[in-house]
Amino acid sequence: MIQAYGLNEADFRGARFAGHPRDLKGNNDLLSLTRPDLIERIHSEYLAAGADIVGTNTFNSTAISQADYGTESLVPELNAAAVAAARKAATRAAQADPSRPRFVAGAIGPLNRTLSMSPDVNRPDYRAVTWDQVVGAYLEQMRALAAAGADALLIETIFDTLNAKAALFATELLFDETGVRLPVMLSVTITDNSGRTLSGQTVGAFYASIAHARPFSVGINCALGGRQMRPYVEELSSIATCFVTCYPNAGLPNAFGGYDESPADMAAVLGEFAANGWVNMVGGCCGSTPAHIAAIAKAVRSLPPRRPPELPTALRLSGLEPLVVS
Repeated sequence: MIQAYGLNEADFRGARFAGHPRDLKGNNDLLSLTRPDLIERIHSEYLAAGADIVGTNTFNSTAISQADYGTESLVPELNAAAVAAARKAATRAAQADPSRPRFVAGAIGPLNRTLSMSPDVNRPDYRAVTWDQVVGAYLEQMRALAAAGADALLIETIFDTLNAKAALFATELLFDETGVRLPVMLSVTITDNSGRTLSGQTVGAFYASIAHARPFSVGINCALGGRQMRPYVEELSSIATCFVTCYPNAGLPNAFGGYDESPADMAAVLGEFAANGWVNMVGGCCGSTPAHIAAIAKAVRSLPPRRPPELPTALRLSGLEPLVVS
């Protein structure tokens, strides 16, 4: 949605960052400071289409990710401004229809560095970042999101489970600090039809790795379209004792990096998932416009939400695949 506006370097800089020494175009999170009107408008369009939850414009609002632009000092301000823009839009939508509360999820991306893999093929032992650095970066972001009034923390597009575990560790540090627990939502990304994350885990192994944190929800987003996610959503639904989410891309990206799946096609797939009792919340990731959200909302509105299964007590371990000792 941001890309559709064709913004230039000046839009990203605004007056405040006119003299910044590095290029800022592409740092979409910075627009919460330089073009908050645009971010609020985009949130409003999704809410008008039927969204109950909007994710903040903070996918890269950590010191580790912002370091690419030399803007890591802005992390607290970026997150606070993004929550404010989303909250304004959500409050306005809820006031227009008081029967439907609207929620703001603080979006927490996977980082551009990974704890599980080396960026140097000649040094498999090397890591570009440490556990403590990742925890610290996530904690700084989460403090700002929570202080600004986010209703939930959404750790999303997880491709490395160890990064996600660092994020979960940071949530516990935050909750200990504040004495307030927010709902924690997790969403993993399956990178291809192998059914594994980039760091090699299956869906079952991923869930076993994070179930101890008792998340509010766990789900799958990004990378694939809904049709390609089908077997993994079904599997996750059968093992997750929390709520299950699914927000796929609008199909697989085409040769130009665009997304071709129509609102009707996307709604049909997610409507099937809901009718099968596999999901509690659905939505859209890359390429999903307000028209997609409107179609999805209409397709699932009358369907009952999934009921989490009651599983027998067992020892559930994980490596690249799960191990269940009954």
